[in-house]
Amino acid sequence: MASEQLSGRWSLNGMTALLLVAPEALVEELAGFGAIVYTCSRNQKKLNEWLQEWGGKGFKVYGSTCDLASRTEREELMKNVSSTFDGKLNILVSTNSDP
Repeated sequence: MASEQLSGRWSLNGMTALLLVAPEALVEELAGFGAIVYTCSRNQKKLNEWLQEWGGKGFKVYGSTCDLASRTEREELMKNVSSTFDGKLNILVSTNSDP
C-alpha cells in the first residue's frame, strides 16, 4: 500500500518509530509512509538482509540485534534507539505477545 512516499493527511514523514518483534511488512509499511524506523531482531544475518533490502528501496530503517528477554540487551537497545533518534520517539509498536 505504501510503496510510494505519501504526503498530506497520512504522511509519517520525519516521524520516528521503534518496532519491536514486528513483521517485515509492518516495518516496510511505516517506512513507506515516510517514518524513520528502528527495529530489532535476534537474527543478525536476517536483520542485515532486511536492512539492505529496505535501504535499496530508499527507506530510512535502522536496526540492531536484541533478545528482548534480556534486560541488559533491552537497555542497550534503548541506548541505540535514543542515539539514532536524538532522544525523540514518536511511535512505538510491540507485537510481542509473551506474558
